[in-house]
Amino acid sequence: MSSDSGGLMSSAGLVRYFDAEDQNTIRIDPRTIVAFGILFGALILVLNAMA
Repeated sequence: MSSDSGGLMSSAGLVRYFDAEDQNTIRIDPRTIVAFGILFGALILVLNAMA
């Protein structure tokens, strides 16, 4: 018996968990998040300049 076999078996559940894609989850493109952050930052700068 090899002592290396325990690591792969213990992580197999996590691999199955992260590979399973739920169809009910919200899918958002990462570029959308970055664009929203940039726009939000620009809005804050504009509002600070007006005050």
